Amino acid sequence: MKYPYVCAMQPTVSDSPSFPMAKRLLILLTVINLFNFLDRYVLSAVLEPIKEDLGIKSDADMGRLATAFMLGYFLTSPIFGYLGDKLSRRKLMAIGIIGWSLGTCLTGIAQGFSFMIFCRIMVGLGEASFGAIAPAVISDAYPSERRNKAITFFSLAIPIGAAFGFALGGVIAAQLGWRSAFFITGIPGFLLAALLFFVPEPARGLNDSNTEKKEKISLKSIAALAKNKEYLYVNLGYIFYTFAMGAFSFWGPTFLHRVHGLDEANASLFLGPSLVVGGIVGTLIGGALANRWRVKSPAGYAKLLVISMLLAVPFSFVSFLTENTLLSMICIVISLIFLFQSTGPINTVILESVPSTMRASAMAICIFMIHAFGDLWSPELVGRVSDGAGNLRIGMLILPGAFLLAALFWGFLYREQQRKSESTKSNIPLQ
Repeated sequence: MKYPYVCAMQPTVSDSPSFPMAKRLLILLTVINLFNFLDRYVLSAVLEPIKEDLGIKSDADMGRLATAFMLGYFLTSPIFGYLGDKLSRRKLMAIGIIGWSLGTCLTGIAQGFSFMIFCRIMVGLGEASFGAIAPAVISDAYPSERRNKAITFFSLAIPIGAAFGFALGGVIAAQLGWRSAFFITGIPGFLLAALLFFVPEPARGLNDSNTEKKEKISLKSIAALAKNKEYLYVNLGYIFYTFAMGAFSFWGPTFLHRVHGLDEANASLFLGPSLVVGGIVGTLIGGALANRWRVKSPAGYAKLLVISMLLAVPFSFVSFLTENTLLSMICIVISLIFLFQSTGPINTVILESVPSTMRASAMAICIFMIHAFGDLWSPELVGRVSDGAGNLRIGMLILPGAFLLAALFWGFLYREQQRKSESTKSNIPLQ
């Protein structure tokens, strides 16, 4: 099936409708996204007291809590994406927020491992609904020339929320116990879900070209994404990016502890602020450069993705190879800055590579792919290589290789966007 779509190099028409509540909507969704990642990562800060209190014997069982969340998250995201292109997105997001907030709060009353597994699946289900739909809503609220800035602002909540999850979880647990950490971080979600109903929802495709065919979402149109090279290339690169980032977030503190001799507390204290600094600085720089390059070239977003990955690779290699602890830590921070530069442009390309009626579905399928083929199994692979080589350093060297593969597929994306731009200028129909 062939269909017309708003590709990343097509400018929005100058008379695109505006959405008067766009800024208020963006701020609200960004705050919700912050709590999205806060509630996701608060568990990591209280693993040891949970393990002791519930009598859980192995680290493998504790790891299954993360697996339970991930299964609830990426297995259901395509369902919520499909519903998000057909039903009220505001209601679906509110249901998702209530679901993950309830799961977070219930985690605080868990008396056994099985019930805690159930709670983490609930958190994953709720976050799947919001994660698939919110970027599509923002995309409809902003015209093309402002869309990447909005998505970049929304993405700033990722490192900040994750860092708050680590910090608040530990602080609250130390003062009030680990159960209180889940109650205090989970309750605000119910209020945020209610606030959604005070902001109207933009119409699908509100700020897109009037020449776009408003094709209704169907299973046939979703299957046609397999022929959309731009969508495929950005997601293939995203898979390898997520593969490496997921493995690093899991093994990073252990690497600093085992290879460079930092105690676990100091390793976490270093990586937490590094995540915030690298995330904020990288995301802002990446968003600004991508917007500037997009003005000069229709493939500006893809250019940013390729260059940021290629610049991150040598620093990540050095961070894992050097025997100098300070140099390793400096290179980790620099790598994170380059890696987070891609956060906004990735999502913008995904949203603009498909018809406006399919954005939630496209984002949901992306979520499924990057986790199913990316960070679901990358920590275990690094661990197996480390066991086989007897050296975690060797296992970590897989990660720069994954970044190179991400750059390769985003290079194909750049070439595809350039080809479509040249075809458009020559009035050659796109195939």
